[in-house]
Amino acid sequence: MFYFPRVEERGDLREKKLVLNLHVIQTDDGFTAEVPSIKGCESWAHTEDEVIDKIVTLLKFYLQSPSDKKMIIDRARREHPLTVYKIIFDK
Repeated sequence: MFYFPRVEERGDLREKKLVLNLHVIQTDDGFTAEVPSIKGCESWAHTEDEVIDKIVTLLKFYLQSPSDKKMIIDRARREHPLTVYKIIFDK
């Protein structure tokens, strides 16, 4: 698994962040999503929002992360049919 920790300064606290790429591809019958750095972490759904929800749930399972852990999903770029998102959360 590849990750790029980032240090964010907030006063005297330093928090390490985990940043992962999420690829969402529009197909003829819906959307597929994958986290390329985690083997087998991929999903399919009819809508983009639904596939992102599914992949975040799967990612939390793969990383054994609590289900209530906050994740930020930020769209980095779009090159039809591929959209690349950044998933950012505390390590």
